[in-house]
Amino acid sequence: MTHYKAIDGTTYAYSLEGKGEPLVLLHGFTGTKETWQYFIEEKKSNYRILSIDMPGHGKTVAKQKVTMEEFVEDLHHLTRHLQFHSFHLLGYSFGGRSALSYALRYPDTIRTLILESASPGLATAEERENRMAKDKLLAEMIIEKGLKHFVAYWENIPLFATQKQLSEAEKMAIRNERLSQSAIGLAQSLLGMGTGVQASNWKELSSINFPLLLMVGSLDQKFVEINEAMAKEVETSELHLVEGAGHAIHVEFKAKFVKIVSDYIEKY
Repeated sequence: MTHYKAIDGTTYAYSLEGKGEPLVLLHGFTGTKETWQYFIEEKKSNYRILSIDMPGHGKTVAKQKVTMEEFVEDLHHLTRHLQFHSFHLLGYSFGGRSALSYALRYPDTIRTLILESASPGLATAEERENRMAKDKLLAEMIIEKGLKHFVAYWENIPLFATQKQLSEAEKMAIRNERLSQSAIGLAQSLLGMGTGVQASNWKELSSINFPLLLMVGSLDQKFVEINEAMAKEVETSELHLVEGAGHAIHVEFKAKFVKIVSDYIEKY
């Protein structure tokens, strides 16, 4: 069942299932809370799971673009509203950047932080400016050429090359999830919460003192390097490379992903 909560001009769509320790799930760019359905079905007897449609995605509706800072405050408001005062937080890619940003702002609420194929943003102003320019062009392409054109382009970028090996049914499910989005919503997401526009969190990593699991696919070389560098900055971190996986471990190795996450949480 989908629930809704209006917070400062954004109406968030979310689901709340299961019982046990509280766990919050944040999906990646072009995803929705439905991304986590396999995980939820497998673990709802163990955890009280909150999954959210991120700004610009799914059934979440914003009057204007939402910044990373605004989302962090909205998430804090929503989790307080739902009595999630201390919880496990898991984010994938774009959702991972968002989860890290939240955890750095509200570390006392975090039991464990689990980041799948995520980054702390870009380290230098020059990198951020270059990425902002690219994201602006991508946002313009989405609006001008439409969702079908964008999805055809997006599913063929190198980041998702390993997903070519998925079954036709799995690939179609991912494509349909992407096609279910709003063109304006995705464009607003890039302009408001894209990697270029968000503040870099590299310098803040050393302040982390809660348990941090960094998950990355062994074939996702760019993010392997990013996560190895992150692990060196955080004393409480554990780096887990998933052999044979690309960027979306939770899609490519569903059962293995569930086991890695639940095994980690159970240690704390």
